[in-house]
Amino acid sequence: MRQTVPMLTTDSASGTDTLSTPFDHAARQRRLWEKMDAAGVDVLFLPASQSDLEYFTGVPRRAPSFGNIGYTNHWISGAFVSPGEEPLFVLTRHFQEFDLPEGVSGEVVTATESDDGREVFRRAFDSYRARTGVVAIGGRPTDEHCAHEGVSSERIALAGRTWAETAVELRNHRPEAEFVVADGLINEIRRIKDDQEIALMRRSAAIVDHVMQAVAPLVVSGVTELDLAAEVDLQMRRLGSPGASFDTGVWAMGPALGRDASVRVSTNTLGPGSGVSFDFGAITRGYCSDFGRTVHIGDPNEEYLEVYDIVIAAQEAGRRAAVVGATGGDVHRATRAVIEDAGYGDWFRHRTGHCIGLDVHELPYISEEDETPLEAGMLFTIEPSVFWPGRVGVRVEDVFLLSDDGCASINDHPNAPVVN
Repeated sequence: MRQTVPMLTTDSASGTDTLSTPFDHAARQRRLWEKMDAAGVDVLFLPASQSDLEYFTGVPRRAPSFGNIGYTNHWISGAFVSPGEEPLFVLTRHFQEFDLPEGVSGEVVTATESDDGREVFRRAFDSYRARTGVVAIGGRPTDEHCAHEGVSSERIALAGRTWAETAVELRNHRPEAEFVVADGLINEIRRIKDDQEIALMRRSAAIVDHVMQAVAPLVVSGVTELDLAAEVDLQMRRLGSPGASFDTGVWAMGPALGRDASVRVSTNTLGPGSGVSFDFGAITRGYCSDFGRTVHIGDPNEEYLEVYDIVIAAQEAGRRAAVVGATGGDVHRATRAVIEDAGYGDWFRHRTGHCIGLDVHELPYISEEDETPLEAGMLFTIEPSVFWPGRVGVRVEDVFLLSDDGCASINDHPNAPVVN
């Protein structure tokens, strides 16, 4: 069933320079310092397991796995950041040896397997805080230079998915400090993409466009969902993606199928009357895409074609509603209204979309509850669907770029109905 994937051209790859130009991590750190100063944050810890550290320092994440993977003292790995100071990395020997073969640019404190991780972590924290005139006496901080005037205790920020062990250890070490979650101030920086980031995301979008072009003809009677999902993943790797940006989904729905969209892939053999939905994404230098289409096997019935048109119209309504100053909630409501007015509202069972970048799901969300104003430079999905088990299943998904001139898809794959 192998299909040859068309080569990505230099233009569709957004240019070779973009793929190799170093990120300006120093500029990103300066923006972070400004946000920390404004929020009165004295020190921030970024864990190595999350994308924030990669964004601000270039230290890459390990590819996620279904089961946890850890090393002795794994919870210490990350970096401390204070306004005006270079980051201090605290990393396990094992992490450096096997996940960072090119090393780290900056000062590193290393914990071996035989070290007392808590002691290493505390000493690293104290040495870093001493740079700004902060010392600890009996676990109590003394500070004449905290970022927030009139308050003698520190304000320590943690990324939202920091290990609990890390948070507890810092709390025990600095019992009088104020602890805050850093995700809000970090997202204010990350949610606006610069030209380099946009170019990389266009490349990731081009990869999935090309893969869909190659895989769509393979959606025929006798193939399995697993066959198609495996082919998608293989072709993405052949086009340069280091893997899938999330678990690839391929599932069939239709009048003869009681199957629901909650089962994302199976070994079921596909047959006529199936609408086969795809949900997959690629990666370019850490930046993700998220994409979807539906291909029908055999002549579709009238309801399928009607629902397909409704879903396309819903996506277009969402795109038109996405203007600078509108909210994710506004876009969601505009998208959903089309499907509800057509009588299928009960079967559009999820939010309309989400922002996307180094993570597949980033804030703000294109969802009923999110009232964050949208800004130029944001990229987000609009992914309406109708999933009615035993009746019909259709989805379409593209990544859109918001600018002062409007909202446009960065995907080029056609969204017209495909019938094999």
